[in-house]
Amino acid sequence: MDSGISSTDKTWPLIDTAALHASRSARDVILDASWYLPSEKRSTRDDFHASRIPGARRFDFDGVVTDRSSDLPHMMPPRAEFQSHVRRCGINDESRVVIYDTAGIFAAPRAWWMFKAMGHAEVVVLDGGLDAWIAAGYPLESGADLPPFRGNFTARPDRSRIAGTDDVLAAVRAANPQIVDARSAGRFEGRDPEPRPSLRAGHMPGARNLPFGLLLADGRYRPVDELRAAFSAVGIDLARPVIATCGSGVTACIVALAAEQAGIAEVAVYDGSWADWGRDGFPELLVETGSPDFEEGVFHRLK
Repeated sequence: MDSGISSTDKTWPLIDTAALHASRSARDVILDASWYLPSEKRSTRDDFHASRIPGARRFDFDGVVTDRSSDLPHMMPPRAEFQSHVRRCGINDESRVVIYDTAGIFAAPRAWWMFKAMGHAEVVVLDGGLDAWIAAGYPLESGADLPPFRGNFTARPDRSRIAGTDDVLAAVRAANPQIVDARSAGRFEGRDPEPRPSLRAGHMPGARNLPFGLLLADGRYRPVDELRAAFSAVGIDLARPVIATCGSGVTACIVALAAEQAGIAEVAVYDGSWADWGRDGFPELLVETGSPDFEEGVFHRLK
């Protein structure tokens, strides 16, 4: 599917398979950032060893490049730890980082967001992922992980891309907050149970529900005009900053990349997402249930 985007323009967060194959150079570092839900019972390591883009390196944001001190899943690690992990991937300050996953578009935007939040300018996601690479007939390789490298990447955190609980709470308390929740409608409305135990059902007051699958088609992002229409349809003002959230901070990044592609100037990801907000014991973190309705751009809770 044609996204309507020039893949050679560094400002765009996506690259297609043909552009990557034609433009790949020694300064490119390709990362496989695949991640599966625990219910899938699949091994990203085994899949990586079986088939990957030649020269790719694993970027495990769930088990390795994560904040091990947190009780929340796959949280962004501290700056120094992130920098250390990335340098072992052989990434330099001048590297172009290309990220893909085995699901088309699912986990790769999470790694994209991590690099952007840590200040790396040139990072793109392979639209369509490994499936698109295979469908195009490009070569693959298999085998064990490559040995560690020694890059000179320097992390320069961009605080505007990371939302904490206080940031989301301030947005909730503001008039007409721009919080976009990527979970399914059933989970957003509180009709379906959360997959993680002991989480409350529902959503943040004033949040908009935009299930991440609506932004994709056939494992790729929809064209820019369709992305913009999707955000507008749920009451998002494209000229104002947005906070993206989901269950644990992975599919929120699908929304964040789509928002950047759609031209929303400032997009932050709530790293803890519902795994953080939905916990018991925090009465100030209010929860709503039910479906939203929009009248003249203002959010109203349905009774």
